[in-house]
Amino acid sequence: MIPIARLDSEFGEIEILEYRARKLFYYVQGGCFQTEADRNGIGLAPYVHAIFGLLMQSKARDVLMIGCGGGSLGTMLVKAGVQVTVVDKNPVAFEIARSYFCLPAAVSCHVADGKEFLLDTHRRYDAIVLDAYDGDRIPAHLQTSEFFDLVRLRLDGFSGCFVSNVHALHDLDRAPDRYAATARCTWRDVRLLDTRGVIGRNALVVAGNVRNLRQPSLKMPPLLDRREITSALANMEFRPWKCK
Repeated sequence: MIPIARLDSEFGEIEILEYRARKLFYYVQGGCFQTEADRNGIGLAPYVHAIFGLLMQSKARDVLMIGCGGGSLGTMLVKAGVQVTVVDKNPVAFEIARSYFCLPAAVSCHVADGKEFLLDTHRRYDAIVLDAYDGDRIPAHLQTSEFFDLVRLRLDGFSGCFVSNVHALHDLDRAPDRYAATARCTWRDVRLLDTRGVIGRNALVVAGNVRNLRQPSLKMPPLLDRREITSALANMEFRPWKCK
């Protein structure tokens, strides 16, 4: 992999890497890979394809994303005809997403904290996606019942859904279960899509109009790694979550 850009931001240095042999691009911050995408901006992370698949099932046409990274989910949603708004505290993220990861000009980008943005708007969305991290954890104020109540107010009536990416270090890490339990105070229907036995994985907590969602499959294949992504999605399943 070849470094092709380094950018300073309020939240640390961001490095863009290119793997020219495979025409892939990587967004790295704090030693963590935030985004992996092909040259068309289609993500390579299975959890991004899982979120995309769930949103396609929900028939969401107007989506708010809290957290940008390289914006691969936003790029994929626009290609599918979905209207997308992205909120991120780091303005450099938008510059990177547009310059290196093909984020379309049609995506409305706002520099703001996710909670503050929801407080300042009265617009309702078909779906709200949270993929925002401080290090390896979701910021504390985005894990509270107060935040979930606010999200519910900004969803489209009883048809809207909320999707959150929750990182799990291992099977004993109860972060996804705790997040789901807190969300249950706001929504009647809360589900947890996870892959047991995988170290350092991404679990998805979904809430709202999610009762009929099925295990997602690959809907927008990238140029590479289709088999690996298909296999990873097949290993994800909705599982019971525990309050403690």
